Amino acid sequence: MDPLPTPQTQSGRDGLAALLARPRTALIGLDFDGTLAPIVADPEQARAHPGAVPALAALAPGIASVAVITGRPPEVAVRYGGFAGVPGLEHLTVLGHYGAERWDAATGTVTAPPPHPGVAAARAELPRLLEEAGTGEGIWIEEKGRALAVHTRRAADPQGAFESLRAPLAGLAARHGLIVEPGRLVLELRPPGMDKGVALLDHARAVGAGCVVYAGDDLGDLPAFAAVDTLRAEGVPGLLVCSGSTEVTELAKRADLVVDGPEGVVGLLRALAAQLG
Repeated sequence: MDPLPTPQTQSGRDGLAALLARPRTALIGLDFDGTLAPIVADPEQARAHPGAVPALAALAPGIASVAVITGRPPEVAVRYGGFAGVPGLEHLTVLGHYGAERWDAATGTVTAPPPHPGVAAARAELPRLLEEAGTGEGIWIEEKGRALAVHTRRAADPQGAFESLRAPLAGLAARHGLIVEPGRLVLELRPPGMDKGVALLDHARAVGAGCVVYAGDDLGDLPAFAAVDTLRAEGVPGLLVCSGSTEVTELAKRADLVVDGPEGVVGLLRALAAQLG
């Protein structure tokens, strides 16, 4: 049995205690890439840790809600996660595109508003911009539908390419009413107002969460951490979990609990399920 780790902060210990005392009011929010799925060079090859779905299926029936909050389209996260049709996950929600699109396991359907026109305009200009930037081979564009992500992980100098692209991509985004969100060797162009904090806060209030856990690994998860802080200020206990890596340290500094990547996240989910079972 996986041991239940002890958060390093009093706020985190209070959040964990609230979950264990009142699990039927608990919301557990989880990032996908780097949290439920290991980071890989090609995002299309990302798949959930093999223990993730069994752990979630064991935990979900005993709590108010499980939500996967991701920048990916929800149907992609569902496919790569293997979440559809799993006993125990009948009420799983996937908030894709940072909450702009929603997939509910109960219906198997996606609901979404119209896309932002700036994404299509930026998409048309992006190949030429990358060519003019002269960052060399290995730069890869990930098509996310409502967003675009430029990955530098496969470049000869991944960090150098990342830094050299920040300014030109910021300019491109600004011209089309978008923002640029930096991550782990990736720069994402997306509409403003789409972030994991907004998605988590809206979902927590919709389900009437009495306590909230959120686990993430990257800079894009900081708004979700801030949302938990907002809920704490309103009297809702919370636990911030960092799926640790050596590439991003900002979340570890803000977290109540740091675990060893997706393997550690799965271990935490298993331990919670065992405690509540």
